[in-house]
Amino acid sequence: MTGRLRIIFFLAGVIPFLNAQEIPQVLQGRWRVARIIPTSTISCWGYAEARTLIGTEIDYQANAFRWKDFSASHPGVAASTLSAEQFHQEYSGRGAADSQVSFAELGIRGPTILRITLTHPDANITGATVEIPGDEVFIKNRNTIVFSVCNVYFEAHRNHRKSATRR
Repeated sequence: MTGRLRIIFFLAGVIPFLNAQEIPQVLQGRWRVARIIPTSTISCWGYAEARTLIGTEIDYQANAFRWKDFSASHPGVAASTLSAEQFHQEYSGRGAADSQVSFAELGIRGPTILRITLTHPDANITGATVEIPGDEVFIKNRNTIVFSVCNVYFEAHRNHRKSATRR
């Protein structure tokens, strides 16, 4: 076997594992969606749709996450830190009448926040979005996360009890 062929076989075996990352330990566990956070955003969901998430749970394991019947195994994992200004620029519209969201509205008191993004095949939650609740989260503190679905922001708390997800 030539040297080039060995390298090709080696890379073919290794490359699939280069993107395989575990969900960070800080996020692993079961989280109960506690409330809708009032913001100045324009959403594709109404109050009735948003309310259906309250009381449900998101379960994060090292290599998978689940909300209700939707699960994603071996999602892509990316983590980044955002400043308050970066967050506002990325998650707010550009015009005066567009959606606006800030750390202050979300109750984030520090100068930065950790964002964890999980990529997965599209899911059909309501027909309005392909997001799975909790596929992009902001770590507010070790027991509180913030996430949005359809531009509605939610707060979830770490659930220390062993219980099944409400359906």
